[in-house]
Amino acid sequence: MSANPHEITFPDGRSVPALGQGTWHMGENGAAAPAEIRALQAGIDLGMTLIDTAEMYADGGSEQVVGEAIRGRRDDVFLVSKVLPSNASRRGTVAACEASLKRLGTERIDLYLLHWRGRFPLADTVAAFEDLKAAGKIGAWGVSNFDVDDMEELLAVESGGNVAANQVLYNPARRGVEFDLLPWSVQRGIVTMAYSPLDEGRLVRHPALVRIAGNRGATAAQVALAFVLARIQIVAIPKSSSLERVAENRKAADLKLAPEDMATLDAAFPPPKRKTPLAMI
Repeated sequence: MSANPHEITFPDGRSVPALGQGTWHMGENGAAAPAEIRALQAGIDLGMTLIDTAEMYADGGSEQVVGEAIRGRRDDVFLVSKVLPSNASRRGTVAACEASLKRLGTERIDLYLLHWRGRFPLADTVAAFEDLKAAGKIGAWGVSNFDVDDMEELLAVESGGNVAANQVLYNPARRGVEFDLLPWSVQRGIVTMAYSPLDEGRLVRHPALVRIAGNRGATAAQVALAFVLARIQIVAIPKSSSLERVAENRKAADLKLAPEDMATLDAAFPPPKRKTPLAMI
């Protein structure tokens, strides 16, 4: 197993592992925090150094767990967090970022995202992102749950072209973004981050993935992750609090699906033939 998963390059030239770690639902139970911290640290040791969190997750509890996990090794990690739409005014975005930095125990967030669109104008949120970047509080900024029309509106805003990433729901069972959003983003050098790449665990029991896994000496979860990682300019962020599952996820970066595997997945989960509403969880 190689030291690091293959890398994805952001518009500013920074590279990150294509396989990172998610933290949705972490921090919700104090008794589970030690195991969550150990799992994140194990992932970092295995090269999954991109960690995604958000102020919304456990009302900041997830960020606190991440902060504990990266203590003493901040420079080894690429941190991603998100501002809630209700906080995304120009002043509110800055305040939310400061609060996230405090919970994370760091002076900078590498990539800061707008979690989804809300009532505040995109121009105000982008202006705040640019202020934070100029102050060294964030390295880059992006969005989450934006479809093509949202992205085009964003690019029309002053400095909107500086968007580095868009985090969306994507996995073998949720392929709508393949029709237009993924190629649109690739063409513009915008990184796509795939959340819930295992479809909240539902894919690990799907017969098609189980069959492919049996043929490849892998697991269904690894097949689902390999499917996502095979795409251009995509980062997958599976979440796990289990050391065994973290190691299993990491091995997915070394799994290459054959054309017949992709054909099996296409039959089980047909690629989109027309525009569909953006899927969200």
